[in-house]
Amino acid sequence: MKIIREQRKAYRLSKHNKKPKLNQQKEDVEDQPELFTETNLLEVLRSLPPDGFEKICQRLLRESGFQEVKVTGKSNDGGIDGYGILEINPFVSFNVLFQSKRYKGAVSASQVRDFRGAMQGRADKGIIITTGSFTSEAKKEARRDGAPPIELVDGEKLVEMFEKLQLGVIPKIIYQVDEDFFKEYF
Repeated sequence: MKIIREQRKAYRLSKHNKKPKLNQQKEDVEDQPELFTETNLLEVLRSLPPDGFEKICQRLLRESGFQEVKVTGKSNDGGIDGYGILEINPFVSFNVLFQSKRYKGAVSASQVRDFRGAMQGRADKGIIITTGSFTSEAKKEARRDGAPPIELVDGEKLVEMFEKLQLGVIPKIIYQVDEDFFKEYF
């Protein structure tokens, strides 16, 4: 997992045009192309057809504890890709609508407003799941006072969720020799 964390850190640094400082482990990772990286999981998710991405979002919500998760599966669905129920405890549950966006770019505030309009009177909460990101205005809009809250799941958070649930990724343990441990025996 340490190598994976370093890969993700290097990826984030490279997005900001900074030189990553990786040790010998980077060479080890390059020799093993089957290892998971945030980039290749997002590429796989972006390459899914629209209905496939909606279905993988449905599966992610189910694995995260949602019940009765359904994909609307219609064009002209009014901006709603699916719905489900999140039961907090036997006394409290929420009707939740979700929208799935396979983006490389950013979801805008107007798209968040459109989704909120589509969910008006139909649900207690909304979730927008994207392989891209959200503009700062979209983040503000999602939390606007007096409006139903909308949770935003960007590509980075999406990858973290897949990791946590081990959904579509296979964890691998890699051992590296700790040379400092053996110094006292020389």
